[in-house]
Amino acid sequence: MPYGPLPFALETERLTLQLWEESDADGYRRLVVERKRDHAERTGGLDGHVDEPMSLDEALADIRGARESAPARGIHLLTLHPRGSDEFLGYCGLVIGRSTIDEPELAYELLRSAHGHGYATEAAAAVVEAARATGRERLWATVGSWNAPSFRVLEKLGFRRDRTTIDDQAGEIVWTVLDLS
Repeated sequence: MPYGPLPFALETERLTLQLWEESDADGYRRLVVERKRDHAERTGGLDGHVDEPMSLDEALADIRGARESAPARGIHLLTLHPRGSDEFLGYCGLVIGRSTIDEPELAYELLRSAHGHGYATEAAAAVVEAARATGRERLWATVGSWNAPSFRVLEKLGFRRDRTTIDDQAGEIVWTVLDLS
């Protein structure tokens, strides 16, 4: 079944969601360092390399790759910015991830400084509605069992727990699902 593409830009009351721009590189680099640090703290794997940032060239290559591949796939991640600002808060969108193009995963990640303001819920609700408009009937989200804030976001959106699996890298993963029809 062919699906319509996810829009390249969405707006909510407080946020602009848009395709990656090269100006997002520094924010993206900070997000990667925070992710590594969080993982190391959770797993006890502090090895001295956690705070090594990805290079600007690596970040720009990732951003260019994301922009170039978005039209062909029809699903992608969008950056989050406060409306009227270029401040990078994180990203939200649809990915294949552990799922499929027909039933993609909702994915979001925010800088620590953006936590606790409802941005993830606001952005994810906009992406869910946009996914519904593409003609898709189901979305997934996979979340580490330790990630209570993400479970709260998904519960607000109507996702329900489906099953649990074990991932060698991430540990216990909870699969949640949302029927869009």
